[in-house]
Amino acid sequence: MPPFSLPDMQRFFIYLVLFLVCFFVFGWYFSNITLYLVLSLILAAILRPLTNRLNNFHLLGQHLPRWFAILASYSAIVGLLILLSLLFFPLINQQILIISELDLAGIYAQIQPPVSRVENFLFRYQLLENEPGYLFDELRNSITKVIKNFDFASFIGGVIDTTTSILIGIMAVSFITFFLLLENGLLRRNLLNLIPNPYFELSVATFTKVEKLLSNYLSGLLIQMLAIFSLASFGLTIVGVEYALTIALFAAVANLIPYAGPILGSLFGIIIGISTGSFETSSEFTYLLIKIVSVFAAVQLTDNIVLQPMIFSKSVKAHPLEIFVVIFAGAKIAGVVGMIFAIPVYTIFRVSSMEFFLGYKSYRIFKIKTTN
Repeated sequence: MPPFSLPDMQRFFIYLVLFLVCFFVFGWYFSNITLYLVLSLILAAILRPLTNRLNNFHLLGQHLPRWFAILASYSAIVGLLILLSLLFFPLINQQILIISELDLAGIYAQIQPPVSRVENFLFRYQLLENEPGYLFDELRNSITKVIKNFDFASFIGGVIDTTTSILIGIMAVSFITFFLLLENGLLRRNLLNLIPNPYFELSVATFTKVEKLLSNYLSGLLIQMLAIFSLASFGLTIVGVEYALTIALFAAVANLIPYAGPILGSLFGIIIGISTGSFETSSEFTYLLIKIVSVFAAVQLTDNIVLQPMIFSKSVKAHPLEIFVVIFAGAKIAGVVGMIFAIPVYTIFRVSSMEFFLGYKSYRIFKIKTTN
């Protein structure tokens, strides 16, 4: 096969740029569909090993039907989610009871001593000029105002809308994932069929490297979640916090959100730990708060020093500064969802660009034919 000329090479890169532009425009305009497709691809990658193993299982001398293996894999995921949700039911029930039996007078009595100490400190250094008790009265008025202005009807309506959107998303992701697993490798084969023969070898190399890096990244995330769950549950159990497993599970899942996730997990642990604890003095309250914060600080130090460099820098082979910039760019484009999917999407385009650049330098199809 003769090498390509300069116009052919320029035409190829023009087509490549146009394809990327159309891909981004489609992904932005149909963001819901794009999100469902990405989630389905991830879920299919997670379930494919289990589905293939079940599909290869022999029963009465016959392979199990692939559709049955997929449904069995779905059942395993649903069963796992049910087991995990059982951790939250007792906690939700207790929080409902606490809210229904809310004793504002008791809450005010508990928070008044620390607020008074803060107020005395501000008076001592002339940072506050109001009458004594002003800070506590303002705090009490703010709490009362929030409770009175709470719109229960709007809250229920928001819950119903959110639940409906989640159910639609679950149905869409389940449907797409089913066919991705049923037609094993169909998407990859169709994409490769669209690629002209001269670029086939380069494209296969790019697909293989992207799949390997994304597989390493997903495996690393799973290890990170298990490590955070284990450390947080162990630490919270030692310091005597109720529902330690539930708090640790929430912290592990919330940690998928870069930067903001650890803060959400810590706040959730502090709120649950305080609301389910019993305190006779303000010092006991302060001591428990310090213990919870210490546990989450130790978990985050371990995550930042040991886990994240191992997962992000090594699995996707990118510099930590790259990861930082990419995550905040994802947050700017798509908020929390953009932060979660920023690294996988960046990995795909980074690896693809590097492979095509290497192909431009080394592959025979990109060499310019010289004429005498």
